[in-house]
Amino acid sequence: MAGVPVFGHVGSARPGDLFASRAELAQRGQHRPLQAGICATQEQGAESIVLSDKYEDDEVHDDFILYTGHGGRSDESGQQVADQQLTKANKGLVRSQVTGLPVRVFRKVTTAGNAQAFRYEGLFRVVSRDYRPGRSGFMVFLFRLEPLVTEAQVPPAPARPYAPADLFDQPTTAAEPAPRYEATVSRLIRDTGITRQVKAVHGSRCQVCGERLATPAGFYAEAAHIRPLGAPHHGTDTLPNVLCLCPNHHALFDFGSFSIADDFSLLGLPGRLRLHAAHQPGQAHLAYHRQHIYRPLATSGH
Repeated sequence: MAGVPVFGHVGSARPGDLFASRAELAQRGQHRPLQAGICATQEQGAESIVLSDKYEDDEVHDDFILYTGHGGRSDESGQQVADQQLTKANKGLVRSQVTGLPVRVFRKVTTAGNAQAFRYEGLFRVVSRDYRPGRSGFMVFLFRLEPLVTEAQVPPAPARPYAPADLFDQPTTAAEPAPRYEATVSRLIRDTGITRQVKAVHGSRCQVCGERLATPAGFYAEAAHIRPLGAPHHGTDTLPNVLCLCPNHHALFDFGSFSIADDFSLLGLPGRLRLHAAHQPGQAHLAYHRQHIYRPLATSGH
């Protein structure tokens, strides 16, 4: 893919701007591929995606998007006919989850004049992923993207064309930026009591490596949810669904670099999970992590 990746707004384009076609998006450097829905590299991550109602498992909510990964669709029917793999553009979205770099999101819409256009939804970040059977029965990646917006906000201004209809008959010019807007965002409220409890039980020692980090304010550890909270996972904020981990193993666990077997042996790392009589990780939660999040490095390559 030619061009230097841009992670953030391109030019003066702002949320609410309309683009007449995929060709216009590409010409203006907003979403550079003319057909692919994900503009990404495995090394740097995803810079933009397009929602165009092609994937049946996509979901658009008020405060997040579940975006289906790339691959496994028939060119003739458009139906999912094979499992998706953690390669190419899908690895790019995983890379964005690791780096936290923003992703531009565009969505196919119908305008007031009953014409098709692509609306700039703004900058999002990839916060989690799942690998599960889609509506057609084949395994698909679902990436949860959340908007990068501020709190306590008001509805967006009406969308307006970003460029004239005869764009390609004129020299390229940038329109004035769209008005800034605000939106209300709902957030998960995590039970800090559960966090304190799991750390107290284990004395702030990591259940994987046994280390605890000494700081001037005391020992530090993190509570890691085995089955993540929120869509698409909908985990519970309860003691059987959390582990006490150091920051390094928390990150590796969340990204699926290792998991935990039924007998509490580690998968992807040597050793066993450190246990305590007052804290029993739930077997159903561990099984969920193995099925939906764990991606063995030997086969996934990331």
